[in-house]
Amino acid sequence: MSSDLAIALRQVGKRYTLYDKPSDRLKQLLWGRWRRYQSDFWALQDVSFEVHRGEVVGIVGRNGAGKSTLLQLVCGTLEATSGSLHVHGRVAALLELGAGFSPDFSGLENIYVNAAILGLSRAQVDAHLDDILAFADIGAFIHQPVKTYSSGMFMRLAFAVATSVEPDILVIDEALSVGDGAFARKSFDRIMRLKDAGKTILFCSHSMYQVEALCSRALWIDAGCLRMDGSSADVTTAYGASLNAGVTMGAQGSPISMARAGPGCGRITRVLAEVDGRPVVPGTVASVESGVSELRITMEFQIDPALPAPALALGISDSNTLTVASATTHNDGVAVRMDAQGQGRGTIVFAQFPLLKGRYGVTCFLVSEDAIHVYDQVERSIMIEVHQQGLEQGLVRLPHHWLT
Repeated sequence: MSSDLAIALRQVGKRYTLYDKPSDRLKQLLWGRWRRYQSDFWALQDVSFEVHRGEVVGIVGRNGAGKSTLLQLVCGTLEATSGSLHVHGRVAALLELGAGFSPDFSGLENIYVNAAILGLSRAQVDAHLDDILAFADIGAFIHQPVKTYSSGMFMRLAFAVATSVEPDILVIDEALSVGDGAFARKSFDRIMRLKDAGKTILFCSHSMYQVEALCSRALWIDAGCLRMDGSSADVTTAYGASLNAGVTMGAQGSPISMARAGPGCGRITRVLAEVDGRPVVPGTVASVESGVSELRITMEFQIDPALPAPALALGISDSNTLTVASATTHNDGVAVRMDAQGQGRGTIVFAQFPLLKGRYGVTCFLVSEDAIHVYDQVERSIMIEVHQQGLEQGLVRLPHHWLT
């Protein structure tokens, strides 16, 4: 294995043996030479790829596609049935936060046990202990059995242990999909620091936005096979198109939360639209003339004032929920302002709206200043009906001119 490689898989497969009922196990043992009482299920089959040191690779795919099996093979908690797999470096896994914690041990005892599993000596744990305790931030509960912890406290401690041991390879499987806003923000900040430090990261998520924002490369696992390996933008686009096939758009958007944002959190409080200077009545469809009408969309937000000013983003999707356009203040180099109470707003202007006839939905996002962490999103907050003159086909009218 090349010294530049962190992970290398060659035609790796993982097979599970299935039985219709428990007694079939015994029957297979006794009479399996003459009759099969079992069936084989390949969770992964003939998967090959390499990950170089310092790469951040996203993994996408439907539920049951084999993503978690793949990550467990990389972490060594499962053994491959076929092929070869080589991993070079210490692996810290966030497959299931808290897996391996003893409920009767205190939080402090579990820190030492789990760090030992990761290969750290007691002296090394002592050197990292202050950082782990500060990140977990569970106070005196660190001396109580973890079975008395809330789910949030349990998660904080598990994440703190896994990311404080200076891993060479960090494996994340939807571990950040739960938790309060402050913890999620702090977690992503730590992951970004590991990325900037040149650590190898495998990031499995159903959030295409986070995969594209965090990862330079992505793998698409489909029915146990590697369907696509390429840039995160190309892979998430192809995967998103496969999900959107045959899906229809709902008639109403999600309600907007009016609750005040708590510590580490942010909320979109209102989304407004104007067409040619005329306000669109909330709950109605905005009527737009393609290539003529000016569309303005305003997002108002409230965020923990202790946080940096956020970024705003939106995505426009067609009737099949395929995203056809998007924009962010971060990408456009626009600074979003907020007052001392954490309140602010931003307006995006589409002069001569370029999409062609059809119905579209606008999903709004409130994201961190680096456009990595999503504080809040409102699905289909604005519905748009586009009318057009002429017979152009497709989604968008591209600027052009003819030479004859």
